[in-house]
Amino acid sequence: MKIAYLDCASGISGDMTLGALVDAGVDLDALNAGIGSLGWSNVRLVTETVKKKGFRATQVTVEHEPEHKHRHLHHIMAMIEGSTLSPRQQDLAGRIFRKLAEAEAKVHDSTIEKVHFHEVGAVDSICDIVGAAMGWDLLGVEQIVCSAVPTGTGFVQIAHGRCSIPAPATAELLRGVPLAESNVPCELTTPTGAAILAAMVDRYGPVPSMQVDRIGYGAGQTDLEQQANLLRLLVGETNDAAGGEQLWVLETNLDDTSGELVGHAIGQLWEAGALDVYTTAIQMKKNRPGITLSVLCEGSQIGALESILFRETTTLGIRRYAVQRSKLRREAHRVETPWGAVDGVLAWLDAEAARFAPEFESCRQVAAQHGVPLKAVYDAAQQGYRSES
Repeated sequence: MKIAYLDCASGISGDMTLGALVDAGVDLDALNAGIGSLGWSNVRLVTETVKKKGFRATQVTVEHEPEHKHRHLHHIMAMIEGSTLSPRQQDLAGRIFRKLAEAEAKVHDSTIEKVHFHEVGAVDSICDIVGAAMGWDLLGVEQIVCSAVPTGTGFVQIAHGRCSIPAPATAELLRGVPLAESNVPCELTTPTGAAILAAMVDRYGPVPSMQVDRIGYGAGQTDLEQQANLLRLLVGETNDAAGGEQLWVLETNLDDTSGELVGHAIGQLWEAGALDVYTTAIQMKKNRPGITLSVLCEGSQIGALESILFRETTTLGIRRYAVQRSKLRREAHRVETPWGAVDGVLAWLDAEAARFAPEFESCRQVAAQHGVPLKAVYDAAQQGYRSES
């Protein structure tokens, strides 16, 4: 399986991502052809070989005429949908912009339809995101793994004034992402970079087991005093064709905790980001019926989830053991139904056709809004995907 690893020692931005992708072999002419179809004239990506603290890297800049325009999500989506980008590239770009819109809506207490992009709605940021979406597709990797992400320290000036780093939208996008400590007085991770991570990365951790084929270095615009301002991209192969990864199982046996407390604890575990939570009926000492409460999680989540188990249940001890998980390559996908759009997931097994699974929460919301049976929404979503194929 083809795999990529993002080494974000100096954070990540849209132009750093583009630089690393081009440096790793993505065709610049193909990127410019796609960007040229967005409806602008005289807009193109330009590359330059630079050195950061003595290390060679590719720096990408966007050449364009000056403009002062703020755009809404629907403006940008119309540009993408009217372009020559492939359906998958359009989907990837749309996912990144939706992540940004959701973050902006959250921090401004608005909706994704009403949010208007400032810096991220500018030509260069749109080109960074669309170019990154195209680049990841052209690179052809099936899984993206990423290191812990530093944000930098200090303050940054944005359209809403002076903000501490990470800026509000960046912080929202980095929810659930392991952050690396950094005392560099600079915005290392930008909203664009954080949105790319939120939309594209499958998991976080150290370099996975892989045979490296190509290495790309993308340069940031700023020269840092403390370190080289680079994003490193490792591209290679892993023998685990199904996308195996190491996870952890936390378990505890309970026979003196009420069902109400167990239910509350399960809700807390889900909200904290557990990958799976379930109970198993067991027989305990003195013939008492009980349950095993099991939690599947990543290594970075162990501390937080164990704290919930100790706080919300009567347990005095928790078992912990590592497991290997294999999973199919998958990506988010949206289909249309007679009652509106429904989100779901596409999954692939080797060369077989993709399978589509509607998301329960998306179907539930549509069913509740329009007063139709949940099963009807599920069936319509499956039919909507079949009509696309």
